[in-house]
Amino acid sequence: MPITLAETKMRYPEAKTFKFGDNRVLCDQLLSFVRLGKKQATCSALKDFQDDREPMPVVGRRDIALDWDGLPALVIETTEVTIRRFCDVDADFALAEGEDETLEAWQGGHRAYFERNGGWQSDMELVCERFRMIEDFDSWRSLQDPTIGVANET
Repeated sequence: MPITLAETKMRYPEAKTFKFGDNRVLCDQLLSFVRLGKKQATCSALKDFQDDREPMPVVGRRDIALDWDGLPALVIETTEVTIRRFCDVDADFALAEGEDETLEAWQGGHRAYFERNGGWQSDMELVCERFRMIEDFDSWRSLQDPTIGVANET
């Protein structure tokens, strides 16, 4: 049986919840990158935090990443938060996001994302967060349900 959000919030009472990406496919892909250790950073437009749509990340806080259906997927711990303009994001941070192989590819993908979600400007301010994964509920589900991940032999 999957862990519920209520159970997860009891284990991590200070945690905020969020979803990676703006659609199911992207959310699933980004969660898999975190699970693989490929994704260790993320960013959002600063304006999204200024109108209380999202809670600002805080170094040391553990937060619950939800899957697209709103179920707990994993827990991350923020290790660094910086605010920088889109045009000032460097390759080190862009590659830590784990989504692209080059800074230029990161810029193109993130420009498209921000255009879909309220607008993009090269000097827009971003909240850039580095994190580490603390707990993966997909692994937890697998331990609780031995049929998860078993191939169907027909």
